[in-house]
Amino acid sequence: MTSTPQPTVPVNPPAPDTTHDPHSTPTTTEKSPRIAILGGGPGGYEAALVAARLGAHVTIIERQGLGGSAVLTDVVPSKTLIATAEWMTLGGNAAELGIRVNDSHGEPSQALTADIGAVNQRVLALAEAQSQDIRARLKASGITIINGHGRLTSATSLHVTAGHDENGIPIPDATIDADFMLVSTGATPRVLPTAIPDGKRILTWTQLYTMTELPERLIVVGSGVTGAEFAGAFHALGTDVVLVSSRDRVLPGEDADAANVIEDAFTTRGMTVMSRSRAAGATVVGEGADEHVEVTLEDGRVVTGSHVLFAVGSVPNTADIGLAEVGVELTPSGHIVTDKVSRTTVPGIYAAGDCTGVLPLASVAAAQGRVAMSHALGDSVAPLQLRSVAANIFTAPEIATVGWSEKDLLDKQVRFVATTLPLKRNPRAKMMGVREGFVKLFTRQDSGTVIGGVVVAPRASELIYPITLAVAHRLTADMVAEAITIYPSLSGSVAEVARMSHQRTSD
Repeated sequence: MTSTPQPTVPVNPPAPDTTHDPHSTPTTTEKSPRIAILGGGPGGYEAALVAARLGAHVTIIERQGLGGSAVLTDVVPSKTLIATAEWMTLGGNAAELGIRVNDSHGEPSQALTADIGAVNQRVLALAEAQSQDIRARLKASGITIINGHGRLTSATSLHVTAGHDENGIPIPDATIDADFMLVSTGATPRVLPTAIPDGKRILTWTQLYTMTELPERLIVVGSGVTGAEFAGAFHALGTDVVLVSSRDRVLPGEDADAANVIEDAFTTRGMTVMSRSRAAGATVVGEGADEHVEVTLEDGRVVTGSHVLFAVGSVPNTADIGLAEVGVELTPSGHIVTDKVSRTTVPGIYAAGDCTGVLPLASVAAAQGRVAMSHALGDSVAPLQLRSVAANIFTAPEIATVGWSEKDLLDKQVRFVATTLPLKRNPRAKMMGVREGFVKLFTRQDSGTVIGGVVVAPRASELIYPITLAVAHRLTADMVAEAITIYPSLSGSVAEVARMSHQRTSD
């Protein structure tokens, strides 16, 4: 028996060409390195764009859809859902602000309702639109897009199966040769063997967007970032929510003062928070109208609800893609080991995003991908500096952080000053009916340099930016304070807390 040689899937031509035969092998030159990228999420598509701008021939392989889980099932959908929930939260303050909501008969009413079917339809439409925008941008940059499953076969090649091109035309199983490769395959929700998701009653966060009716009582297992965000969103939308937390408080990995604000907000608004309660499993009980879920806790208690959402972490998508076989080192958790310029332990193979376990943020994945291609192709590059990366939790109010945390500073015995200003003192906050939140700044005791900060406020994701600039560029609190802010504005609290951090110099 003779074997049929595998065809080589080409990398893209230097410019888009609608007449290009997708199965022909283009002529490349020494000045046109070949790049193969496995995974089309933020790390993958940002890397592809950088590589294309630097003159490389780029092929990107993605089996789910461009944008990856960040666009299709995670960041974009969840934040779209949360944006709707935010309007419901604001509506709760209507009466205080002098706004009267009337029913269809003109009678005063405070009944705001959410149509989850319509909300989810918008969520999925926005996610698909964003994915198509990414596809259009990649195509305009001359990047070859293959939908299929890729597996590394060596340090310079990968094998693609079950593939089809951008027009849906099947592509034979093929081998792609490359000078450099980037793995950016992301991660998926962790599943407990005692609570297998069914997509109806027992859910992961990727399965929430097919709902046509709001859950009557949603049990959220896990009080980390994902659990807290969805618990707050669904409660604002009108669902009775029970948040099951195995730790002493919600958001155990965040600033303690910030986490306390969120937990207080949850309980004040009527959410049930069960601290120090670990879920052992979940089952669907009953039939028809009586069907519901029962979540069993490790201490034997049973929590009953209409649905349960498990938000208990994620696992990297690094299995069955040939990493170990070609020598790429993995951590015990299955994450890819990388350095600060995204190199793996195999020369020529880079990695970016949640599959590396560096920091599970789309912004970090994108930065890792950009750094990887700049390094691989010999462009100027600065190693990734995580201390200047801002992160945000989209609860109500939001929590934004950057730089050193207070816990890290205490653990490292750094001499620092922590200055906090409650948001309720801010005149703009008073006008908006905002009482929850604060701005906190960490500065070095000797120099006054800003080394970290926390903002708990509406739109904290926007307010953290001046503190991010201060941390990234090693500004002092006095430098931040010298910038004149709008009056009245929430950002005025950032300048005010910087003024409060002033350290008087001795004569």
